[in-house]
Amino acid sequence: MNIVFATAGQLAQMIRDQEVSAVEVLDAYLEQIEKHNDKINAIVTLDTEKAKQRAKEADEALARGENWGLLHGVPVTIKDTMETAGLLTTAGYQPLKNYIPQQDATVVARLKAAGAIVFAKTNPAKLAGDYQTNNPLFGRTNNPWDLSCTVGGSSGGSAGAIAMGFSALELGSDVAGSIRHPAHYCGVYGFMPTDRRVSTAGHIPELPGKPKYIRHLLRIGPLARSIEDLQLCFSLIVGADIRQPEIPPVPLDRPTDKKLSELRIAWTYGYDFLPISQDTRSCIQTFIKRLTDTGCYLEECNSTNFDWEEALANYSVFAAYELFTSASKRGILPAMWMGIVTEFYACTQTAFKSGTPLARKGNLAFPPSMAKYNIVLTNRDRTMAQMDCFMAEWDAWICPVSMTPAFPHCSFGQSIEVDEVKFPYLLACGGYTMPLNFTGSPVVVIPIGKSKSGLPIGVQIVGKRWQDMELLAIAKIINQIASNLQHPAL
Repeated sequence: MNIVFATAGQLAQMIRDQEVSAVEVLDAYLEQIEKHNDKINAIVTLDTEKAKQRAKEADEALARGENWGLLHGVPVTIKDTMETAGLLTTAGYQPLKNYIPQQDATVVARLKAAGAIVFAKTNPAKLAGDYQTNNPLFGRTNNPWDLSCTVGGSSGGSAGAIAMGFSALELGSDVAGSIRHPAHYCGVYGFMPTDRRVSTAGHIPELPGKPKYIRHLLRIGPLARSIEDLQLCFSLIVGADIRQPEIPPVPLDRPTDKKLSELRIAWTYGYDFLPISQDTRSCIQTFIKRLTDTGCYLEECNSTNFDWEEALANYSVFAAYELFTSASKRGILPAMWMGIVTEFYACTQTAFKSGTPLARKGNLAFPPSMAKYNIVLTNRDRTMAQMDCFMAEWDAWICPVSMTPAFPHCSFGQSIEVDEVKFPYLLACGGYTMPLNFTGSPVVVIPIGKSKSGLPIGVQIVGKRWQDMELLAIAKIINQIASNLQHPAL
């Protein structure tokens, strides 16, 4: 086994059994990074000396019969939007280029408490604000499968690091698809938990020392090379947090004991206004046939209880309040500018001459008011209930992650080609992810195949709210028939 492509669970067992040392595992990752990171640019900050010392201590502790936890001695990486005590944390934002936190983000502290060794930070989009990974401090991250293509965003460095064998386990964050999108583009596994299951304390944004204003859309979750690692990591980071009192102490639900043939799964190719590429459709078709051949009950249907376009429109307004207008009066201007740029590109470069669903409810966002915000919150309650009713009939719902596999690097807002037809940037990238932030649903992304050009393609597996462990178990069962993508070779 090549150590750098082992799973975190495998490494933890090997270290415990002293088949390999924590020092050897760390050295293997550092060697892999040295060989390939200059092409990928996924790793932006290394903590080599401290990590080597910690790995040595992990090995010495094992020799004394001590066990620090389920990830004893396993080196992990962290998206550079999460605070790491004593280690540079920038979120790709120039005013934070020298920011060294005094305290770990809650999720980072929990991984460390389980014995993990944080040895590097991975590249994000600037302030986690794009579906590509690029920022003025560290530059652009390239897709390991094709350097001319994006890794997605904003957790692009996270997914690139997992795909390229720089790390076995990574923490990413997701406000509009930022875990799921890169996982799909890079052929790795990603998990966005139910809203408010995992603390986001210590995540940037918000900026250090500023009031909390992203209260509903942001979620932190793992990226990894196996469902088992997603399960392990989630079990370690989930739960109430004194730093974020709104996170409830919900007990972990039980994994399902159903067999694949006993599952009831809904699935879809998507929606007419968000047509997926032929490569994506072909991969989903093959995947669904494999599932059907196992005797699993599948039915092609959409979440008909609510209007997906309406959910996108409501998401855009909600995001304007959460990400911009709630932060400060100055936040109104970037929100308006982003909306104007998006609609300009959509109306001039694509078939959406009358605008996109994302602009449908602009009157609710600008000028902002508390009354309008309460309307949007009420709309969200209704949409969440509608999704809950739909999911009550199914064990899981399979749908696309985005309209295409990874696309060539481009400017923010530039139209994206889907089988030679141009579509608006935000819709092509986030049309299938943003509504699921709005509904609070848990989602697992698994790789299912490749495009004709060799780029990974994944699907979203959507579960019931609060049933995260059940969803992960279902995804593990479903994953038995997914394609094995192997690893990119540079």
